[in-house]
Amino acid sequence: MLKTLYIVRHCQAAGQEPNAPLTAEGYLQAIALSDLLFDFGIERFISSPFTRAYQSIAPLAERLGFSIEIDKRLAERVLCGIPLADWRQRLAQSFTNLDLCLDGGESSRDAMARGIAVVDEALQQKANTIAIVTHGNLMALILKHFDDRIGYPEWEKLSNPDVYRVQFLNSATHVERMIFF
Repeated sequence: MLKTLYIVRHCQAAGQEPNAPLTAEGYLQAIALSDLLFDFGIERFISSPFTRAYQSIAPLAERLGFSIEIDKRLAERVLCGIPLADWRQRLAQSFTNLDLCLDGGESSRDAMARGIAVVDEALQQKANTIAIVTHGNLMALILKHFDDRIGYPEWEKLSNPDVYRVQFLNSATHVERMIFF
């Protein structure tokens, strides 16, 4: 049976805090995202608990008459517990050394595992077409699980919002970038 997963990175937000809302531009992006995904047959919505993720998919879920399930495992990954001047370099390292774990942070392997747990559970359910809304770093790690060629350069190219389609047919998996702004 064919299952399709749309992994969505949230729209433009007013900050990085969990309760940071979408900007005015982000709200317009959410409407555009709704228009673009409307005919994709999405039957289930699972979102990070962060406000910006939920608000990014809310227009589409409302148009289609579906509720949005919140899953804390889709929250943004914490690279380090303190701000780092060289955070981009450290993030790049975390894509090649999946076990790199900085003080107060989460390794790529651990973040990937929690994201994939959501995916695996979603794929076991009745819905054949599912949208999962999360954050750039976790999105890239989930995608890396299905396509090891995905790494830091692909993370750098992500936009707000961004959408990848992952299709599962028997044992085959196909990853494709669908929409970027």
